[in-house]
Amino acid sequence: MPRYAMVIDLQRCVGCGACSIACRNENNVPDGIFWSNKITETVGTFPNVRYHYMPTLCNHCEYAPCVRGCPTRAMHKLDNGITMHDPDKCIGCKYCEFNCPYGVIYFNWDNPHKFWRDEKEMIKDGTASPRETLAASGGKSIPYYNPERNETLRGIRPKGVVEKCTFCDHRVRKDMLPYCVEACPADARIFGDISDPNSDVSKLLGKFRSSRLRQELGTHPHVFYIRDFNPAENQPTKGGV
Repeated sequence: MPRYAMVIDLQRCVGCGACSIACRNENNVPDGIFWSNKITETVGTFPNVRYHYMPTLCNHCEYAPCVRGCPTRAMHKLDNGITMHDPDKCIGCKYCEFNCPYGVIYFNWDNPHKFWRDEKEMIKDGTASPRETLAASGGKSIPYYNPERNETLRGIRPKGVVEKCTFCDHRVRKDMLPYCVEACPADARIFGDISDPNSDVSKLLGKFRSSRLRQELGTHPHVFYIRDFNPAENQPTKGGV
């Protein structure tokens, strides 16, 4: 059984946000919820200022804090290492959200995509209401709905449960890449089996020194970052070029 992981090459990433847009489309992610997100910061004093951009997502930790305390086992690990969530078992206690040290689990406080349920036009007798626009587009819940997401997880998660990145498990089971990986124009995201020494992720981790978010917690994240631009955290190659 493979153990899936992702490597993000920070020198290739240009911060375009294609990963986040692709994720929203593929997984029908509601407004205000971010399966694919980023950490940004500006450091230094003018004129010596640096801008840091780091893409983030669920780390699919080997020892996931969100899984350990879930009272209903809604949050669970698949055999391939993906941290998965079952909204039908979720009771909305938010233990996983509070226990996640990375802030990548979100709670649905409202009915998702509520904008498209609105029956009021913006300008009376001048514009169509969102619901009318939705009907005209042929949509049932949002104008663009990806039914393939529903193959392993509810296509749109309901009010009162959490949701997060699943490494596009519905695509991975078909030997396809997560959509954020496929959509990246700079090939900054590399996905594969970390237990296979011949996989691209294993080769990159063998060539470059890597870092992971909050490694000191012992969660063993399966999202790795290589080739950081920050000179204070120089991560040279391990014998490569």
